[in-house]
Amino acid sequence: MKTISLIIGVMISISLYSQTGIIKGQITDQQSDLPLMGVTIQLLGQDTPIGTTTDENGYYLLKNVPLGRQTLKISYLGYESVTLPNILVTAGKDAIADFKLIEAFTELEEIIIVSERPKDQPINNLSTVSARQFSMEETQRFSGGRSDIGRLAANFAGVSAPDDSRNDIVVRGNSPTGLLYRLEGVPIPNPNHFSSTGTTGGAVAAVNPNLLTNSDFLTSAFPAEYGNAIGGVFDLGLRKGNKDNYEFTAQVGAFTGLEATAEGPLGKNNGSFVIGARYSLIGLLGVGAGGTSAAPNYADLSFNVDFGNGKAGNFSVFGILGTSDIDFLGDDTDEDDLFAAEDEDLFVESSFGVVGLKHKIRLGDQSYIQSVLSTSFTTDAITSDRFINKDQPNERVIRYFENDNSETRFSASSFFNTKLSRKTTIRAGILAETFILEGVLRDREEQPDTDGDGDPDLNTFRDIDDN
Repeated sequence: MKTISLIIGVMISISLYSQTGIIKGQITDQQSDLPLMGVTIQLLGQDTPIGTTTDENGYYLLKNVPLGRQTLKISYLGYESVTLPNILVTAGKDAIADFKLIEAFTELEEIIIVSERPKDQPINNLSTVSARQFSMEETQRFSGGRSDIGRLAANFAGVSAPDDSRNDIVVRGNSPTGLLYRLEGVPIPNPNHFSSTGTTGGAVAAVNPNLLTNSDFLTSAFPAEYGNAIGGVFDLGLRKGNKDNYEFTAQVGAFTGLEATAEGPLGKNNGSFVIGARYSLIGLLGVGAGGTSAAPNYADLSFNVDFGNGKAGNFSVFGILGTSDIDFLGDDTDEDDLFAAEDEDLFVESSFGVVGLKHKIRLGDQSYIQSVLSTSFTTDAITSDRFINKDQPNERVIRYFENDNSETRFSASSFFNTKLSRKTTIRAGILAETFILEGVLRDREEQPDTDGDGDPDLNTFRDIDDN
């Protein structure tokens, strides 16, 4: 009891001591991605004014910020002002708020016109309509978000969720299979747990929202760089780690499970790292969910390692790895189980992964080249073993159904971006991808018994190995 009292006392002391937090980030020009020096950052709604300006690299630091949700106003001569609400400031962890400013179109002569730019304007300045920006914090605030970007998007106009048990979304009546996921500028396969070939959703997202930076969601009128998209686009980016201090975070959630995150500075060139791992809570507890007694197991690992700015430009390595499985065992099946049968053992598993190398180099003050090399994969398998004459002396088990699919892709992307003027940006690039597809489907359902063994034949309906 003395030890418990001591721990509680220390926690209360830390809570009372840490009544303020820190907000920091980087402000850049949206067209040229050039850091902006001298941008004014002001904390609104305070009796005592709190503000600062960005340094030569576009970074700012606000100290002694009261805990809770705060609002920032970002203003810079010749650029549109921005108000950022709902920035959550907590003790022991710095709040990161990066933003890109758009140069104002008005001539600053006798009259200064200040316009409040909406915070949800897309990051990609080539996306002019039917696009909005979202933050990782929104996945926790929106109704039914469950820390899942798919379920978050279901709250947006023109988007609906056909099934609450999965995070598939329908954008303006288009099929969910027309959705495109991109990570750090390259297309990726379905980034969800318990996914299946040809789909873009799953029961639980493998994308950790705590490692996402502000990202774009597009519903139509896609710019040319978004190929292979019909229904919508998630253009995701991973945030950089804290470049000043080491931070460690742990949390637990019903859907996200047990989670741990570590981040901090790396090297001497303003580099950083951030890594987060999650494991299903209900899998650890061994309890069923969603109408079944079977316990789903899923885990994922996300990381982003930024090596800072050197003479050869900025290099970073990023990735997401996820795996999931669930076993529906006939002997453990309840009478009201929605997915399992007493005479069948059903095994479901899937995996997902993407690893990439990103390089960005500046060409003067208004231009840059960004290139990404990545490899990614997704697999899903369902196998069914059927009991014949169950609980009888002549009981036997046969493989009744199996479906095993995999997709591996190698991607290379590079584009050149230049800002000609405040009204004109030119971007040109190339994306090359190689797909390797493998798939096998075998089933005994409604098949003849040609070999005379008393069981329907296990017929092969699909056997694909192509690229």
